[in-house]
Amino acid sequence: MQKIAIISDIHGNLPALKATIKDIRDNYKADRIYCLGDLTDGAPWHNEVIDLIKSLEIPTIMGNHDERIAFDYEVHALSKHTLEEQEARLKTINHTKETITDSNKQYLSELVPDIRLDYDNLSCLLVHGSTRSNEEYIYENHDEKLLIDMLEETKSDIIITGHTHLSYIRHIKTSNKEEKLFINIGSVGRTKEKNGGKAVYLWLTIDESKEDNNILNKVTPSIRKIEYDINETIVGIKESDVPDFYAHFLEKHLQYSL
Repeated sequence: MQKIAIISDIHGNLPALKATIKDIRDNYKADRIYCLGDLTDGAPWHNEVIDLIKSLEIPTIMGNHDERIAFDYEVHALSKHTLEEQEARLKTINHTKETITDSNKQYLSELVPDIRLDYDNLSCLLVHGSTRSNEEYIYENHDEKLLIDMLEETKSDIIITGHTHLSYIRHIKTSNKEEKLFINIGSVGRTKEKNGGKAVYLWLTIDESKEDNNILNKVTPSIRKIEYDINETIVGIKESDVPDFYAHFLEKHLQYSL
C-alpha cells in the first residue's frame, strides 16, 4: 500500500502550507509528499514556503510563477484578469523578485518540469499545468480528445495537475477503451473553490497487492479540503508590501462559509 499526498499552488501562503503538512502527518501519514509548484506570489511568505519545502525534501515541479521568478521573465497581462488584478499581479511578482533570497531563486531555477511515478503496472505523471506547458489551464470541462491525447502521448494511466486552483477527478476512456484518470488537485494557498477558503490537496492511495485487470481499481484518489487560519494570511498580506487585492480575495471566499 502506497499513500501519496500531492500539493500545489501555495502562492506564498505559509499558514495554509503548515496546516496542510500537519493534516498529512496527523490524518493520512503519507509515505511521500509531492508538490506541483507555484510556491510564490500572492502572500508574503515565499521565502519561508520555499525553505519549508526544501527542509522537508518534497520533490517539486516548476510552476509558471516559479519559472518567472527564477529567470526574471517579463510579466505579461492576462486578458481574463480585470485591470485591478493585472496591477496587483504585477506588483506582487515584482515584490517577490525583489525579496527572494539568492539561494531560493537558485532552487526555483533547478525545479523539474514533471515527475513520473511508477507503481507495478501503474504510471502516474505529475505536471503543473499540462503535459505541454506549465501555463496551460486544464479545466474539468476540457475537450476529452485532448486529454486522451495527453494520456496516450505520455503513456500515463493518471495525469495529475494544478494551476487552475479548481479541483476535480475526471474518468477518461481512451481510444482502446482503457479507463484513465485526469485529476486537478486544486490549490493549497489560493483556492478559487466555494469552500470557505480552505486549503485543497490530494490523497492518492495505491494498493499494489490488489489483483485486478483494471489497474485503476487499485487507486483511490481523494480531494482533501481543510481549514487553516485564513485570517492570519489576510492580516499578513495587509501588513506586507503584497497588494491588498489578495487579502480581499481571501476575504471574499470566507463569505462562502457563512
